[in-house]
Amino acid sequence: MNVGVLALQGAFARHVEALTDLGVEAFEVRNQGQLDRCDAIVLPGGESTTMSKLLDTFELAEPLAKMVADGLPTFGTCAGMILLASAISDGRPDQHAFGAIDIDVRRNGYGRQIDSFETDLVIPELGPEPFTAVFIRAPVVEACRGTVQVLASVDGDPVLCRQDSVLVASFHPELTDDRRLHRYFVEQVAGFDVD
Repeated sequence: MNVGVLALQGAFARHVEALTDLGVEAFEVRNQGQLDRCDAIVLPGGESTTMSKLLDTFELAEPLAKMVADGLPTFGTCAGMILLASAISDGRPDQHAFGAIDIDVRRNGYGRQIDSFETDLVIPELGPEPFTAVFIRAPVVEACRGTVQVLASVDGDPVLCRQDSVLVASFHPELTDDRRLHRYFVEQVAGFDVD
């Protein structure tokens, strides 16, 4: 299995490391040829408006949007969640919202950098042990529609959602050594076994 990690800006290297730890062939994606190799893709955290501009600069916005719409298993974290949402509040008017998952998000909904926090989440799909989630200028999910499943919440706000082949998280799972969420993406969302 080949899992690409969009590597235009943001926390891409830690996602590659997390996937490699699971024995997955993971690589950075910066061009169409690399995108074409993907059996699944991760859109990492970072700065969503910058990523949006770079997707245009590197001519990846259109092909990526098509591949995701065609069912490419996709995992978006923090800024990646924003890019995959149906609607974005507090974003630039020209910012991409791929509409890959039927949620509305507010950029930096949990506050500025100084408001970053960690919390333990109960995620039944990952087993009984809590998952430590790191929130850094994280988006808030303001609405979920259709067949979106909420897999975890903080104070009633969804922070981990899935719809078909798309998984999104408000937080940064790559910043801990817990690989369960990456394993869940590879095995349950993308449908590949890892050793």
